[in-house]
Amino acid sequence: MRRRILATVTALAVGAALAACSGESGTPTLTWYINPDAGGQAAIAQSCTEAADGAYVIETSLLPRDAASQREQLARRLAAQDGSIDIMSLDPPFIPELAEPGFLAPVPAELEALGTEGVVQGAVDSAMWDGELVTIPFWANTQLLWYRESVAEAAGLDMTEPVTWDEIIEAARSQDKLLGVQGTKGESLTVWINALVASAGGEIIANPEAPADEVELGLDTDAGRAAADIIGRIGDEGLGGPGLPTADENASMNLFASDDGSFMVNWPFVWAALGEASPDVVEDMGWAIYPQVEEGADAAPPVGGINLGVGAFSDDVDLAYQAVECIVAPENQAEYFVTNGNPPSSVEAYEDPRVAEDFPMWETIRDSLDLAVPRPQTPRYNEVTLGLQETWHPPSAVSPDSSPEEATSLITAVLRGERLL
Repeated sequence: MRRRILATVTALAVGAALAACSGESGTPTLTWYINPDAGGQAAIAQSCTEAADGAYVIETSLLPRDAASQREQLARRLAAQDGSIDIMSLDPPFIPELAEPGFLAPVPAELEALGTEGVVQGAVDSAMWDGELVTIPFWANTQLLWYRESVAEAAGLDMTEPVTWDEIIEAARSQDKLLGVQGTKGESLTVWINALVASAGGEIIANPEAPADEVELGLDTDAGRAAADIIGRIGDEGLGGPGLPTADENASMNLFASDDGSFMVNWPFVWAALGEASPDVVEDMGWAIYPQVEEGADAAPPVGGINLGVGAFSDDVDLAYQAVECIVAPENQAEYFVTNGNPPSSVEAYEDPRVAEDFPMWETIRDSLDLAVPRPQTPRYNEVTLGLQETWHPPSAVSPDSSPEEATSLITAVLRGERLL
């Protein structure tokens, strides 16, 4: 870790020096607004600056830690037509909100293949708005089903075959164990709800491109009720533990690592985190594709990650897209995975031998990303996610008989301007 930090500091220092020199010589400087990481994006910026051979310099500017604050800052500045925003690391759910008013520069036709060919399907889907590619996938995250091999074996589950939520619920019950899920009143709850609804064959919004007062929700359906049934049962029976109403990804990981741990849905960061904190747990740890809602029907795992957008008001849109082409190169995505733990969106990047060495579950991650379904791609995502969190929390109060209808009523009224969140 110390070597990584030193390398990052060195890269930043060299980058700053280059930027200063380039400014004097008139070389265009591109500002890349990045989300916090372990220094990987700054290192790629430095690498691509060197590869540009004087055509441009990439400087990084750090956005706030949480996605909602990142969204707020970028949306506010783009609304003011801020020309200093050249490249942005964007959380996929917020892309339509920036694309709809024209805040994103169109992806050049010659680069469309870069965002669609040789890219895992979940990342492609998250890069679109209204049928058009509006961003370029950079890295793509997904949730897996992690399990304690000893618990699964004792419960008689064959983890080489797909498993359902009913099966892992029953396995946890039979072994007197707990499930690691994210029941906190936050974005991770929406991630869970969306995966369940999509896995049941439904969708939270039926017509995301429609005007606000014509949006139709798909929650008060068999798929929405199936999702509510699973969350309600886990909450009502205490299978998520006493801390479920405030359980985020880290809390779920800690529960999984405890003596009560059994199964957990979570992002791949848990592999490295538990490897350092609980190596004995890792020895008993397996992984599989996200659970199915209905036996025999494909799961629809969550997809996250970061896509790259170019600001519509940038003075150097063409250069910015040249830089994006460099940033998302498969070798850069592989390097970012092994140094920062963020899975590639490029299929080719998974062929790097370092990926298999550090992440033995790489094939499951890649396959999961091909099944993954994005959260609702809508310019009104903020209203949708807050409405879900308001009506599907705490998990113990979620019911298939009432929660889908309540969420539909609240979100619809908010979108029509009849209620406030």
